[in-house]
Amino acid sequence: MDPGNHSGAAQFLLRGLSDDPALQPLLFGLFLAMYLAAVLGNLLLILAVGADPRLHTPMYFFLCNLSLADICFTSTTVPKMLVNLQTQSKAISYAGCLAQVYFFFIFAGMDNMLLTVMAYDRFVAICHPLHYMVIMSPRICGLLVLVSWVIILWISMFHVLLAMRLTFCMDTEIPNFFCDLAQILKVACSDTLVNNICLYVATALLGVFPFTGILFSYVQIVSSLIRMPSTGGKHKAFSTCGSHLCVVSLFYGTALGVYLTSAVAHASKRSLIASLMYTVLTPMLNPFIYSLRNKDVKGALEGLFSRVTASP
Repeated sequence: MDPGNHSGAAQFLLRGLSDDPALQPLLFGLFLAMYLAAVLGNLLLILAVGADPRLHTPMYFFLCNLSLADICFTSTTVPKMLVNLQTQSKAISYAGCLAQVYFFFIFAGMDNMLLTVMAYDRFVAICHPLHYMVIMSPRICGLLVLVSWVIILWISMFHVLLAMRLTFCMDTEIPNFFCDLAQILKVACSDTLVNNICLYVATALLGVFPFTGILFSYVQIVSSLIRMPSTGGKHKAFSTCGSHLCVVSLFYGTALGVYLTSAVAHASKRSLIASLMYTVLTPMLNPFIYSLRNKDVKGALEGLFSRVTASP
């Protein structure tokens, strides 16, 4: 095969988690359990919110969309990793790799956008409570989510189309357990200047700007809480933000870890660990964070389990 050929027969090799055959069954069992916990936890959260009319509010509407995005996010990378661990293979087809890039970009971007929209929702609820139902009407909430999906879908498609222009040597190894766009650009055999520029711009648009929006929202929230005369009111208002703050910290903390470790030479192991936390641990922990820190969600889950156990 020609070294620059990237036809349908070409493939990449994913370095994976370990080359030790003795560790493969242990890693398979561990990440299968984490994957199932992430999927089931997020599904339960969606079902609990859908079954409880008291939770049919903008905040929980966005939370359900976040859980759906998390299920898809972790399903983009983990099943292929499990297959490779079980078969002790490192191969992924060229088309499969680009598909992973596309969907990974979509669902990571949707997590980012939804966390930003949820911060805006908390800002409106605390800083403009009298106008909350007008500003965050069902139509506006649906429009915010729809616009987020459209933006992410087009940006993801643009990056995949740019990546399709590149050429790769036969059996190129990617130093990760999934196809990460930044690492694919590093192993390409052709010029990637345009791809890198577009990736940096997309990172700024989908990372820096949303995070700045979240920070601005919480600065306004804290300022509003300081002016509240009632201590009970402050505690109640801030408690509604606690779960969101935990999820934001986990998401951006692990994402920053991936970025910093991938930018450092000879840091492949640390980059791999950061990627695992970002793609597996974060989607798994999100539903537990919202369930344990939120009385309304706990009540909805208890009601859901009661109805399931009571049914004949």
